[in-house]
Amino acid sequence: MSVVPVGAVPLSGILLALGGSVVFSINDMTIKFLSGAYPLHQVVLVRAVIGLVFLAVLIAATGGNWAQLRTRRPRTHLLRVVIVVVSNATYFVGLAALPLADAVAMAFVAPVIITLLSIVMLGEKVGPHRWGAVAAGLIGTFVMMRPGQDGIQPAVIFVLFSAVCYAVGQMLARGMRETESAIALSFYIQIGFLVSSAAMGLWAGDGRLAGSADPALEFLLRAWIWPPLADWPAFLGTGLAVAVGSLMIAQAYRTMEAAVVAPFEYAAVPMAILWGVLVFGTFPDAQGLMGMVLIVGAGLYTLWRETVRGRAG
Repeated sequence: MSVVPVGAVPLSGILLALGGSVVFSINDMTIKFLSGAYPLHQVVLVRAVIGLVFLAVLIAATGGNWAQLRTRRPRTHLLRVVIVVVSNATYFVGLAALPLADAVAMAFVAPVIITLLSIVMLGEKVGPHRWGAVAAGLIGTFVMMRPGQDGIQPAVIFVLFSAVCYAVGQMLARGMRETESAIALSFYIQIGFLVSSAAMGLWAGDGRLAGSADPALEFLLRAWIWPPLADWPAFLGTGLAVAVGSLMIAQAYRTMEAAVVAPFEYAAVPMAILWGVLVFGTFPDAQGLMGMVLIVGAGLYTLWRETVRGRAG
């Protein structure tokens, strides 16, 4: 599949990136909601099962072309699975200890890294306007880190490390766009989540390692419990969200240049503010809002610039 040039700015790719980001924000919200009572590996296991069922139904409903799961890149898939699993685990451990909007905003150092890696790994060209947007996004992320206030929390380090892994995972997805379908990319990630969460559950699911006062570690090591009926909609929501969101984002990265797709993922920031207010009763302070404005503004500026370039071309 050929990649549409940057100047064309196809509406479908933009909508996929925006839609995937909004759907992923639902996943973030539901996992933070569940982090107070369930261990991360249990949430991920249930989410992976739901995601795989969704993908199976989708394949069957669109003609039953199971051959699209075949791959000529098993080693690259394995490497990407490991990186994405680590990225998710570190992000959600950090998310359990941070306000939702803060964690999401800080994670958006990832699009900055993606833009930089797209030059080094993929040979994509980034002009001065996009460099300016990258700088604004990076400054906004730095503001969100609050480095001068009692040092940087360990949860922040988890989120930033997750962002680096996420960027590398997206670059690997871009490198497989010619031979792998979006469904295959999502399918093998779900298998990775299933295997890793089951292994973690067998090791720590009895809760013998739990008891930490740190909410992030407690989320990682808490004992498994059977969810009451009232919590199943949240489990179902996170499973469907990650399946749909990963398909949309993978397709966006397969059909557009990485440096163009990345800024549209900033839509998750205002969505995180919304969920924070509606679900958790939290709202960012002035410094947090300043960082978010810089991050979102960088994405919107990139949208405007690329739209102008598309019209001029």
